[in-house]
Amino acid sequence: MKYNFISNTIFSKLIAVAFFLGGLFGCNDDFLEEKPLDFLSSENAYSEASGIKLGINGLHSYLRDVLYYGDDAIVYFYSSMADVSYNGENPGGVTYEVLTPSNSLFYKLWKNMYILISRSNELLLYIDEEETTGWDSPEQRALYKGEVLFFRAYAYRLLTSFYGDVPLLVDAVTVPKTEFVRTPLKDVYAQVESDLLFATQHLPDPGKEEEKGRVTKGAAYHLLSEVYLQEGKYKEAVEAATHVIDDFGYRLMTERFGATTDVFKTGDVFLDLFAYGNQNLSENKEAIWVAQFGANLSGGGGTGNGPQGSNVSGGGGQNNGPRRHGPRYYSLGNDPAGYACILGEFIDGKYTGYSDTLSRPVSWSRPTYHVTHEVWASDWDNDIRNAPHNIKRTYYFQNPESPYNGQVIDFSLWGSYETNGRNPMKDTCNFIYPYWIGKVGDPCHIQAEPLRSGGGYTWKDCYFMRLAETYLNRAEAYIQLGEMQKAADDINVVRSRANAKPVAVGDVTIDYLLDERIRELYTEEFREVVLRRTGKFLEYLRKYNNNPQAPGMNVKDHNVLWPIPQTEIDATGGALTQNPGYN
Repeated sequence: MKYNFISNTIFSKLIAVAFFLGGLFGCNDDFLEEKPLDFLSSENAYSEASGIKLGINGLHSYLRDVLYYGDDAIVYFYSSMADVSYNGENPGGVTYEVLTPSNSLFYKLWKNMYILISRSNELLLYIDEEETTGWDSPEQRALYKGEVLFFRAYAYRLLTSFYGDVPLLVDAVTVPKTEFVRTPLKDVYAQVESDLLFATQHLPDPGKEEEKGRVTKGAAYHLLSEVYLQEGKYKEAVEAATHVIDDFGYRLMTERFGATTDVFKTGDVFLDLFAYGNQNLSENKEAIWVAQFGANLSGGGGTGNGPQGSNVSGGGGQNNGPRRHGPRYYSLGNDPAGYACILGEFIDGKYTGYSDTLSRPVSWSRPTYHVTHEVWASDWDNDIRNAPHNIKRTYYFQNPESPYNGQVIDFSLWGSYETNGRNPMKDTCNFIYPYWIGKVGDPCHIQAEPLRSGGGYTWKDCYFMRLAETYLNRAEAYIQLGEMQKAADDINVVRSRANAKPVAVGDVTIDYLLDERIRELYTEEFREVVLRRTGKFLEYLRKYNNNPQAPGMNVKDHNVLWPIPQTEIDATGGALTQNPGYN
């Protein structure tokens, strides 16, 4: 059967040239029916199970890229708009004041998630099509369907958090359509639950997936627990998280593992978790779902920073690894641009100078003081997550012509430095600040541009989900249920691995849990999603976002939800309504 798919997004450009030509030359004669024999189309690409598999690989590749890579990278855009960070390059310019229906920056999340939904629905159409051939068994068909439903659920989970009621599409759009309206949250959640429950029954157990990086029952239950938290179904959230914790052999890593390049010989298991090459090891029992990046794959097609592609079979793609923006090189004296004049040396192909722990000279996401200092106060010296090899706090002047060359930069002495007119606020926002080098940096594995320590890209795989988050999700549900001892037990599983003091039952609150999520999951979690579901969004932005030019990011009450993009409202003739507070 032939289908015409007219748009990657749900509303834009719905009247396509193909439909114009179809109307102009309308005829039912068989000899006029288009047969895609020598070009790729859905009809021939998804007519067999092997093509469906490639389409699923495309879902993996697309979600990976929009979360971690390029100008659409949601991880960076959303993280500059919460309590944990602000835009270091332009602190006063990227605030909630620019969150408007016409700002294309905030259209990306809507667009990207509906593209993911559209592609999922198209795959589901062919999976359910009786004419699709090549299945090894009915179980394989159900497995592939479960994997596609997982991606659709993932997209709706983000859309509902950021926008509230959103149009629910469960069928592929094959004819021009503009009558999209917002579906009540309860109905969207019901569909998401149904999709994920199917996935939990038909996806493979962890360790039995076709390739590393493919989703499993563990990932489906983890996502289901987060959806239940978002809905306020806390008993169900506990049950889903418990399946992950108890049923599949996952465990927190507590002993050193992998082939970690431990430059300073002070590493620990937390460093191992994020070290190059350790995310997909069979011995890593904490990884639930890992975004796959492959370094220097032949034919990857990347430019500028070396060819890249997905490790998922058939994933391919032109990308250069996830962007990891961090502090700039820094010097004083005769280097007005702020870059180091010399770099360290390479030993056995491994870079070992002062700059080996720096990243791309752009600060899209500079952590707040609450993240860099306040949450560590009680365990500053013993919590391994705050160790110098995991969070870089010490920087050095590196300019042979400067009197300060080789010295530690001490901003308490700023008045005594010969600064040549440098701006201390700019320097501490854009250039130098505590940097999560253990998690997001990747020194010693530079694929290209060694003079910029990799140019801001890393080539190690990234966790979509890991077990520590599952424990904290279940603790959140227990707190909401008033079961504080169980919540404390789950939090302390995570804190014990970090060598941090256990939390007493009487100290367990949502506030404590949110701080623990920063300590464990900063750079990994969707912070805005967590703040919304816990009812802490406005309070935490106003209390903890210390943006020096816009305290609290100038957040307004109506900014809890993002605006529906105006282009989408216009495309429906106003049938799609706007969130309150946005003009």
